[in-house]
Amino acid sequence: MAKREVDCVVLSDVHLGTYGCHATELLQYLKSIKPKAVVLNGDIIDIWQFSKRYWPATHMMVVKHLVGLVAKDVPVYYIPGNHDEMVRRFKGFQLGSLKITNKLSLKIDNARLWIFHGDVFDVVMQHSRWLAKLGAIGYDTLIIINSIVNYCSQKMGRGKISLSKRVKNSVKGAVKFINNFEDTVCDIAAENHYDYVICGHIHHPEIKNVQTKHGNVTYMNSGDWIENLTALEYTAGKWQIYNYNEDPVAQAIDINKKKGKESAKTMMASLMMELNMKEGGMAERERSTESGINAA
Repeated sequence: MAKREVDCVVLSDVHLGTYGCHATELLQYLKSIKPKAVVLNGDIIDIWQFSKRYWPATHMMVVKHLVGLVAKDVPVYYIPGNHDEMVRRFKGFQLGSLKITNKLSLKIDNARLWIFHGDVFDVVMQHSRWLAKLGAIGYDTLIIINSIVNYCSQKMGRGKISLSKRVKNSVKGAVKFINNFEDTVCDIAAENHYDYVICGHIHHPEIKNVQTKHGNVTYMNSGDWIENLTALEYTAGKWQIYNYNEDPVAQAIDINKKKGKESAKTMMASLMMELNMKEGGMAERERSTESGINAA
């Protein structure tokens, strides 16, 4: 199968290591594309809720696939979020084409782009971290309940429903928070002369133009791989929201077709081998791709 070429793909809020993570679907998506650059915009591995008792093979396969991209010299930028915040201590670290940074400024076809996770603008995160972590546990529990409800609903011939989306949409405070988050982000982006700003964190995929007192800016959010199963793609000079549920090509991919099921130990050994191949590429360097994407 010929893979679909993408100039740049932005993923966030994957939450590997949690019951709600759709790792199989993400892997199908990754295997359906040939990206020239990848931005991992936070909460890729959920260290807050990580448990040795729950780390399915598909979660390791996602990590292995991403490392495989690095082995192929595809630029991969890792911007940690609040759920994988311990990675922030490695800011500036580079291994081959993988670079860890807390925020990213890119120039894409002469347009300035600012990418960061977004938790810095979350008041709860900044002042009540225990409440944010409690909320994360509650959200993960709601996702588990939701999966049981959907299983029963499908058995009864009905469609899937999203309990968390219904809760968010019914609570005015949640809607207000999302709107305030977007307005704040856009104000700061426009003030610093950015044409585009990309965030994650709030699990709400979006592309929209926002007029601020400092000028116009395009706000984008990559969504998540818990409920929405979305990403941001840049191809042929245009940004768009990718939705797995609308992609029959990715859905048809059999992730075990070629190699069959590998044990976690075998995948880890293979992963380390690919990382060792990159030990000589530690020196930091600026990179560019054919699509005109450059670190600013």
